[in-house]
Amino acid sequence: MNGILVLIPVALGLGLLGLFAFFWAVGRGQFDDLDGAALRIFIDDAGDSRTPEAPDVD
Repeated sequence: MNGILVLIPVALGLGLLGLFAFFWAVGRGQFDDLDGAALRIFIDDAGDSRTPEAPDVD
């Protein structure tokens, strides 16, 4: 019985903490662009300069 008196407030506190974190993330714009990160893989970076260099031949 004493365990329930401790666990119920702890569970309610964690639930309220999660709800607060969710509303904080929504307010900061975390969920504004849900498709952008998923579609970014298909964008070809034309200005990418990671081309391999030719070896020096003497």
